[in-house]
Amino acid sequence: MLPEPNWIKSARSGQANACVETALNLPGRALLRDSKLGEASPVLAASTAGFAAFLGAVKSGRYDR
Repeated sequence: MLPEPNWIKSARSGQANACVETALNLPGRALLRDSKLGEASPVLAASTAGFAAFLGAVKSGRYDR
């Protein structure tokens, strides 16, 4: 049986719930949801490797306009 997701909200969101929450405590999976919707939010699941590659691309500026 898998553990329940441990949702973590970005520290940059402050008191506003206008951010993405992540759960990285499931083996091989990274889960993302909209913090505004909380439990009602759809959940996007990605592999941890895919999520790490996406974060690396974001940090490198690949998606900057």
